[in-house]
Amino acid sequence: MALATPTGQTRSSLSEINVTPLVDVVLVLLIIFMVTAPILQTGIEVNLPTTRAVRPTDPEQRAVITISRDEVLYYRSQPVNFNELPVLLKQDVGDRLEPIFLQADEDVRWKTIVAVVDQIRLSGFETINLVTKPYRLEKR
Repeated sequence: MALATPTGQTRSSLSEINVTPLVDVVLVLLIIFMVTAPILQTGIEVNLPTTRAVRPTDPEQRAVITISRDEVLYYRSQPVNFNELPVLLKQDVGDRLEPIFLQADEDVRWKTIVAVVDQIRLSGFETINLVTKPYRLEKR
């Protein structure tokens, strides 16, 4: 395609792609993803107590109940009412032989943990596994 100038001369059109706007958009998207990625992490932040006997679990496929530091109760990363926990467990976990995993922040009062364990047992589930993190010796 030829373009005509006001003096009557013809010039060929510029057929190169300007990549500068594309690079700008990609950098902005990269920054947005870098900022939002930590926010999108699933799970509740709890500081688990350490033990020497720890088996890895896959929380995606398990019924995990979490008690946060401020003693808020979560079921599969969703906050729940203490009294609604048996109903959720009966609906979501059909087999009463499947273990229920309980993880609590190390600063949670023992009274709260016992109350949650009691609520789980009253709903018919007997196998309750406590989730901890592995104990590591510090090297000096």
